[in-house]
Amino acid sequence: MSTEKLEFLDRSRHFWNPGKTQDWQDMGVDLVIDRREGYYLFDMDGRRLIDLHLNGGTYNLGHRHPELVEVLNAGARRFDMGNHHFPALARTALAEAMAACAPTPDLRYTAYGSGGGEAIDIALKTARHATQKRKIVSIIKGYHGHTGLAVKAGDERFSKLFLSEDTVGEFIQVPFNDLNAMEDALRGRDVAAVIMESIPATYGFPMPREGYLPGVKSLCERYDALYIADEVQTGLMRSGEMWCCTRYGVDPDIMVVGKGISGGMYPIAMALISERCGGWLKEDGFGHISTMGGAELGCIVAMKTLEIVQRPEVRTMVRFIADYLRAGLEKIRATYPDFFIGIRQHGLIMGLEFNHEQGAKPVMKHLYNNGVWAIFSTLDPRVLQFKPGVLLTQADAEEVLRRVEIAVDLARDEVQGRRRPH
Repeated sequence: MSTEKLEFLDRSRHFWNPGKTQDWQDMGVDLVIDRREGYYLFDMDGRRLIDLHLNGGTYNLGHRHPELVEVLNAGARRFDMGNHHFPALARTALAEAMAACAPTPDLRYTAYGSGGGEAIDIALKTARHATQKRKIVSIIKGYHGHTGLAVKAGDERFSKLFLSEDTVGEFIQVPFNDLNAMEDALRGRDVAAVIMESIPATYGFPMPREGYLPGVKSLCERYDALYIADEVQTGLMRSGEMWCCTRYGVDPDIMVVGKGISGGMYPIAMALISERCGGWLKEDGFGHISTMGGAELGCIVAMKTLEIVQRPEVRTMVRFIADYLRAGLEKIRATYPDFFIGIRQHGLIMGLEFNHEQGAKPVMKHLYNNGVWAIFSTLDPRVLQFKPGVLLTQADAEEVLRRVEIAVDLARDEVQGRRRPH
């Protein structure tokens, strides 16, 4: 590691985040991102890595996609963030575009935030207003962000730290893939909404069982609760369709979109709200205020992002690359069946499962040392989040597979205590 990087990391500990900075060093990842282009990251020491983390799908289209750079630069010659109080050309145009591509025509309104957690808060507040109920049901080990209501709906690791865990029985968590537990939580008819990631990302992408998500939606209808689809990480063509929830036959009452909609260029997120649920927008349109939510430059970038991901060739390529990577990963898994034990996949939503309680961490480290950046699942470190971009090329996929095999081989030897010959 260069002297310049060592000095920078000391400053990062001192002025930014000592815990996070040190944790990465302890895990053998000394990454300080400098230049970035397409699906490549360049460390400040000049090392190139293929990005399979994408910051939770923020960089679905890659880093600094040239069409997004162009529209942002062009927009900045006329617009800025705008004033959130007033009607705006770009904000309304994006809301129309979101309604046009929504999973159901019922999702008529778009309410903006500057990030996914804020958009989750909008969704939960909307559900409470629409139903005049307070309880929210989510899944154990779910994750929906770090803002006020969002953190309460997620794992206690993040809520207890700031004394935000539920203390009055308003936020209920049930196991994923358990319809009986879900019905038990709903049968009192006192729940405003169930919030679901179609495939829970931070939990390591466990796949919903056949009929589970439609079953949850049916239970919501039976017990007068709303269904909120959190598509922050799974939306925007990652599943091979525009929205993952539609692949499972679910029409949500409210849907949250974030991360990838920004194109990685300008912060923006939103909640799509049905006519049935949007009463507060008429009752008191100032009920939610976000100075930077729906910033006009962000709307301009988001409209171009929507246009790119809906191109027919993108859907075709997502499905091809998903199949191509699956075939290559299956060959690697067959070589190391005692360590690499599972592939969780729906399109390019992928998690690689290892036979060790922390198994994804050494795989992550050895991938990093071999030029690929993918991150372990925070709430299940047996699983490596493996998130190729929707525009990934076959050449990059081939390179990734070669490097994955090397990393799995090295990680298996490390966790099993094997010594390699010098």
